[in-house]
Amino acid sequence: MAKDCSFDIVSEYDKQELVNAIDQVKRDLSSRFDLKNSNSTVELEEDKQITVTTNDEMKLKNILDILQSKLVKRGLDIKILDAQPIENALGGNVRQIYKLKKGLTQDLAKKVVSDIKDSKLKVQASIQGEQVRVSGKSKDDLQEVIKLIRNNSDKYDYPLQFTNYR
Repeated sequence: MAKDCSFDIVSEYDKQELVNAIDQVKRDLSSRFDLKNSNSTVELEEDKQITVTTNDEMKLKNILDILQSKLVKRGLDIKILDAQPIENALGGNVRQIYKLKKGLTQDLAKKVVSDIKDSKLKVQASIQGEQVRVSGKSKDDLQEVIKLIRNNSDKYDYPLQFTNYR
């Protein structure tokens, strides 16, 4: 009798790699010529958001570029950053908060499940909390689902990973 194979579609990030990336950004802030005396700060708050504070919007964009490059070098997807509007801070500074995306929302999970069902592959997809479990009898069908999700990753706006492949 054939055994069902399965995997999970999740949206997570490695917290330690995020901490390391933030530390590298802080080091760059103190050594880069254009950002040296700008009183710029980058803070990671409770693994929920990153707060960037600096003198002006131009420096804010430079810091975002640095942050994104460090995230990519550490193997983190830049889609985890959910940029909030730029706001004024004390002393004429500007601040921007980047909320960190983790876990699939119900709407996104429903969208992923409907895309899998529309593909007409012989698999079952079910929402389990903040992840989607995909199971089927053929590992080839499961790999086709992974390929389908990767090809459509632009329309999800969330970083998706595949775990527990059995």
